[in-house]
Amino acid sequence: MENTPLAPPHAPAPAAARGRVLVVDDDPTVAEVVVGYLHRAGYAVERAGDGPAALERFAAARPDLVVLDLMLPAMDGFEVCRRMRAHGPVPVIMLTARGDEEDRILGLETGADDYVTKPFSPRELVLRVESVLRRAGAGAPAAEGARPLSGAGLRLDPVARSAFRDGVGLALTLREFDLLAFLLRYPGRAFGREELMREVWGWDFGDLSTVTVHIRRLRGKVEQDPARPRLIRTVWGVGYRLDLPGDGKDAEATEPAEVAEGAEATDRAGAVADAAEAIDRTEGARRA
Repeated sequence: MENTPLAPPHAPAPAAARGRVLVVDDDPTVAEVVVGYLHRAGYAVERAGDGPAALERFAAARPDLVVLDLMLPAMDGFEVCRRMRAHGPVPVIMLTARGDEEDRILGLETGADDYVTKPFSPRELVLRVESVLRRAGAGAPAAEGARPLSGAGLRLDPVARSAFRDGVGLALTLREFDLLAFLLRYPGRAFGREELMREVWGWDFGDLSTVTVHIRRLRGKVEQDPARPRLIRTVWGVGYRLDLPGDGKDAEATEPAEVAEGAEATDRAGAVADAAEAIDRTEGARRA
């Protein structure tokens, strides 16, 4: 696919912009529609038609959020997202041409905060942008949500958006931080995936695999042995629970431990296979 000339490179900023959004899409029609709706919603918007141009604009003026197409010329959206994330957390909403679960999971594993499948409603995309930015902590946090959180060697500062495990800094994405902070506020309490999506993501709808992927990513960063999680536990038939040492939950018979751990192993193996298949598919498309 040829690189599409950018004209104009950005939409004029509203008088009182609600935030700066970078839209990355090589389809000029899609980009024009997205830019138009976001601009009318009060956002200052810039455009890029491929990965290198997106990274250049990202480095020149860090946006508050990036709307990123998955299939781009020169460099795909997965790689663009990885490189942006290497410079620090920034909310990313991915646009995918297909609704394949493999692409969605791989996008979330890469660090995307949300995804929208083409064709999509521009109004829904604007709502997703508003939701992600709201969760990113625009404005001063509430008093209850601002207090430091700690337990099991973990320490989170919601105001500074910093996280540590045994004194070592944790590189958490926006959603991972919010998810861990929420679980630390309610240790020992089990939450269903629907409830976590509503409380952490602020969504009343969406693909529940989003929660599953973020739980897996979070375990990989806070558990001593992610294959046998002792902090973020699976409550079979319910969802997930954060256990702190000494709360007696290890002996709680919600479900046989071997059953829950076996289910988690199946979930991990399936997600790894999905991600590998998605990578193979992307490479095959490039060679074609």
